[in-house]
Amino acid sequence: MAGTEADARSEGAGRSKAGVELREISGAGDAGGAGGASAAGAAAPVVGDRRPAARRGAVDPVKALMHRHRELCERAVDPLEIAAGLEAHGVTDRTAARFRHRDVFSLAEEMFARMPRDGETATPPDAETHSGTRADWAALALLPGALCAAAVVGLRLTDGQPRLAVAAAGALAVALGVRAALRRGPLHTTFRTTSGTRAWTCWLIAYALLGDGLLSAGVDGGPDGPWPPATAPVLALALACAPAAWCAHLFAVRARRRLNASRGLAEFADSVQPVLLGAFTLFLCALGGLLALCGAVLDEPAAYAGAGALGALLLLARLLTVHGFSHAPAVALGAAGAVEATALTTVFAGRLPGCSFLAGPVETVVGAWGPGAVPALACGAAALVLLIHSTRTLTRASAHATPSGAP
Repeated sequence: MAGTEADARSEGAGRSKAGVELREISGAGDAGGAGGASAAGAAAPVVGDRRPAARRGAVDPVKALMHRHRELCERAVDPLEIAAGLEAHGVTDRTAARFRHRDVFSLAEEMFARMPRDGETATPPDAETHSGTRADWAALALLPGALCAAAVVGLRLTDGQPRLAVAAAGALAVALGVRAALRRGPLHTTFRTTSGTRAWTCWLIAYALLGDGLLSAGVDGGPDGPWPPATAPVLALALACAPAAWCAHLFAVRARRRLNASRGLAEFADSVQPVLLGAFTLFLCALGGLLALCGAVLDEPAAYAGAGALGALLLLARLLTVHGFSHAPAVALGAAGAVEATALTTVFAGRLPGCSFLAGPVETVVGAWGPGAVPALACGAAALVLLIHSTRTLTRASAHATPSGAP
């Protein structure tokens, strides 16, 4: 009798201890937002070879975790989406070890298998490949370049008032073409783009067209009249919408394949980082070729540094936005646009009495490297920051939980 009471007390203590561990572990699953991953690691430390109590029975930590993330488990079409969602909520491989799993992927597989379903088999996103859909967004990606080329030809063939009308109509047509290209395919995003982001993007493109000429004229004491627009870099950027879409599609598809093959979060991050850098490099090569081609055809400076930095900034900003990271692109685009606006403002403000010192830094930069150095430095620094940020965010499994829009 005494032995039976002792066993009962032992069993009760074990269940109490398992309950405490369950609360610690399942609490880690809800750690999201700021500090989610660190909170998960702090809430579920691994001490020696300790493991939670039996998963089946009075205490089932996996079942509790499934209950806390029921919506995620119900809408997931494969275990990879559950793994990505858990990672987004702060669950790490170290946390998964408390559930007797070697990593988050293995834990997600059990959660997916144990989730009751209505008998309908969801089609994995990767299986939904429609050549017609791909042809649609591929054609739309070519639209901005075609419209911009037509506008440039119109500018070359007209003069005076008709030229202004052609320029206005061409700018409107290109803007509508870019909007159409961004509404379909791998550059499409379901996340809302702020008006500030759109405004700064338009400013950066307008500066690429007119900014260098105005800055050069301002440094020389002008402008005394109209200055020629830089149509070659803008045409190259418009044509680069097509390679940008294909590089984004390539990155999304390859990252999804790495997600299928990886068995851990660290392994996935290490395998997808070269894919990201490779797609980014491929786009830069394509943009460089387009800049050289447009400069030769239009007999204008290609502006490799300024237009190349702007193209890199716009691609990285769009990639981050497509995958759900919209704050950093907004800040980077705003900072680059503010630097360019400040450069122009200080040059003309330096003409005021006693304010000549304001124009000194910009005049020094322009005198040493030319007016193209201003957008090159501004957009290049912003693009570098976004590239570093992308290697940390776009290599997460949670960034690829669902397709980015491309089939």
